Parts: sequence; C-alpha cells; structure tokens
Amino acid sequence: MKVCIVSDSHDRAEPLAQAVREARALGAEAVVHCGDLIGAQSLKPALAVGLPVHLIHGNNLGDAQALHRLVASSDGRLRYHGADARIELAGRRIFLVHYDDYGHAMACTGEWDLVCCGHSHRAEVRQVAGVTGRPTWLVNPGTVAGLAAPSTWVLGDLAAMSFEVRELGGPAPGAPMPEAQAPRRAEQHPDHRPTPMTAARP
Repeated sequence: MKVCIVSDSHDRAEPLAQAVREARALGAEAVVHCGDLIGAQSLKPALAVGLPVHLIHGNNLGDAQALHRLVASSDGRLRYHGADARIELAGRRIFLVHYDDYGHAMACTGEWDLVCCGHSHRAEVRQVAGVTGRPTWLVNPGTVAGLAAPSTWVLGDLAAMSFEVRELGGPAPGAPMPEAQAPRRAEQHPDHRPTPMTAARP
C-alpha cells in the first residue's frame, strides 16, 4: 500500500490537492496530513480526489467546528484524530504528531513502524534506533505549501517500507527525470541526521 504524506499546508488548498493528485497517480491509496491545515475549506479539493484522509491538527488549529462539520459530510473519507493519532495501515503501526521533536521522541520508543511529523518545514526521512533495539522510520514531508521552503510531500510504500521526498509538480509517472531533480529515497541507516532538504526552521 502506498500513502501520500503531507504537512503544513497552511490554508493553501491547491498545493495540497495537487500533492494528493500526484500521489494518486503514483498509486497512493490514502493520505496522511501531519497538521497545520488551518482552514477546513482548504481540504475540500484534496478530498475531491477521492482518497481517504487521516488528519491531525498542529499548532495552527483553525476553525475546529468547521473541521468537524467537514468530517460529518465526508462520507467517511476524512478522519480527524485531534492532536495526534495512532493508526494502522497495511498492517503497519503508525503514529502521527505535528511537532518534529515529539515525533523523534515517539520513534525512539521503538513501538512504531512509522512516525510521521511536520512543523519544521524541512523534509527528511530517516530511521531511528529505538530503546527496544527496534528501528522506526521517522518521516517529515516538509511543507506542501512551500512556505520559506520548496513545496514537498512524501510518497511512502508501506509494503517495502520505502519513502521518497517529492517536490510538487515533479515529472509524471514514467517520465524521465534529470538526476538533480530526482526524488531522494531514504537510506537504511539508524538515527543519522539527514541532510535537510530545505531552509532553517521558522
């Protein structure tokens, strides 16, 4: 199962919807949003793509009542989990939280297959060695809105446990891609600091 991992859309409806459309074209079957959506209306174009969406809020909550109304009218496609979430997709135990430092802490428990976070506007993918000796993938998709950073999202393959950072508007599936623009796949190494894809944390 492939998933679209996004974060920090900050009221930008079109970049969010575009990431979901691109992910669906690449085989994604679900969307994970790691917070800072803000306006509930900005999610409508992404929901129209037809994929189920798992959403948490970040430090910018927006109108919670409007969000609950959107959940009620989504025919089950939108699942709003609150400040964090414990979900299972394709047999993988996944924890969602907005803050990247909290995400790292949860990955260190070794209790999850995948921890997804956001907040820093800096895309990164790495494995973290847990206290149990079991490694966990830690994925931050950056900001799909492109705020002080490239517009990025992550395509995750939960069967292979592989993750690639993609820039919005990248080549269509099967199209040739210049090496400098190729999405970066995560390397299998425990808890090494990655090379950040974007500028410093806001």
